[in-house]
Amino acid sequence: MTEQQRVLVTGASVAGPAAAFWLDRAGYDVTVVEKAPELRPGGQNIDVRATGRDVLRLMGLEDAVRNRNTGEIGTRFVAEDGTVVSEFGVQEGDGHDGPTAELEILRGALSQILVEACPDGVTWRFGTSITAVVDGPDGVEVELSDGTRDRFDLLVVAEGVGSHTRGLVFGDEPQEKALGMYCSYATIERTADDDRWWNWLVVPGGRQAGLRPDDEGTTRAMLNFVVDSPTLEGLDGRQLRAALRDEFSGVGWQVPRILDGLDDSDDLYVDYLRQIMCPTWHRGRVVLLGDAAWCVTPVGGGGTSLAITGAYVLAAALSRASEDGTDHTAALDEFEQWMRPLVEDAQDLPPGVPKAAAPQTRVGAQLLKWGTKVAATPLVQGLASRLTSGPEAGRELPRFVDAAAR
Repeated sequence: MTEQQRVLVTGASVAGPAAAFWLDRAGYDVTVVEKAPELRPGGQNIDVRATGRDVLRLMGLEDAVRNRNTGEIGTRFVAEDGTVVSEFGVQEGDGHDGPTAELEILRGALSQILVEACPDGVTWRFGTSITAVVDGPDGVEVELSDGTRDRFDLLVVAEGVGSHTRGLVFGDEPQEKALGMYCSYATIERTADDDRWWNWLVVPGGRQAGLRPDDEGTTRAMLNFVVDSPTLEGLDGRQLRAALRDEFSGVGWQVPRILDGLDDSDDLYVDYLRQIMCPTWHRGRVVLLGDAAWCVTPVGGGGTSLAITGAYVLAAALSRASEDGTDHTAALDEFEQWMRPLVEDAQDLPPGVPKAAAPQTRVGAQLLKWGTKVAATPLVQGLASRLTSGPEAGRELPRFVDAAAR
């Protein structure tokens, strides 16, 4: 690059900081804006698998993530009386993660690791979001929520599934594919009965409940349920808690404790699951990354790994374009061509999912329990771990050109 080009990244969760890390190394002047006033702590358990883990290793961050492991040792399916139906321990060292990955970490902890790993040259602007975008042949002009205007050579939209900036550029072209399920997450107090397993309950009525350990002395709780159409949109916190109580009334195991814990939780998050289907992830000088481009949802799995992988692939393509003296267009095409097979594979859910994993009838719930018992046998579990090990590219990562080496 004869003149250092400027890149604006919007979003500071996972994809955004990962992109900032690599784009700075590729020689770009990087600014990251994030609408939250500060880096958001906590969040639910996420994992890094397969090709995403390969990228994490290239970043020199695998040990840092391992050191913030939640301590989860595996996944257990339980009955309403608390008895264990089946269990799947962490598959260490074989390269194939099961339901619980070897690298489990809280979202906020991973975000902090990625942000702190970014070079000092990256500029961070919290409490700021994009309100207008004008994409032109010589640059992309943005207006920010603080009233300032600026020009960049490239805009990377690394926001969430409901990305506002995506709508400013792509309109209604990206489609949401609703999966017909609500997922709710909250942090509750840990008790002496909590262990290091991800304990998971499935009961009739399309309902699921879970408890997971963390490394902060608390417990992460989940309440999920199947719906025909969105029913909780526009509700405030009190109304959401009341709706969850109604939905899970009469369910045993630890569910009453979870519902009581919601009253004291300050991080209740409820999400109607939907995948994002985009015919293209880039237009002009704007490119989508992570959930803003391809949200796979927790049902599809691997979203964190795809975000980390996508950040590297995007920066690698741009770094080689800089080396060759070509413009960004071919690099963005290459990024999309390399990533799309991985994303489409993750979004291609088995028939009936997620409803098949949250049966409406008692018979269906019982059949699911029997199925997990079979899957937990040593022979079948080895095969199952290969099917759940995450987005594996099956090919070498693209070559990255470090600006310092040019």
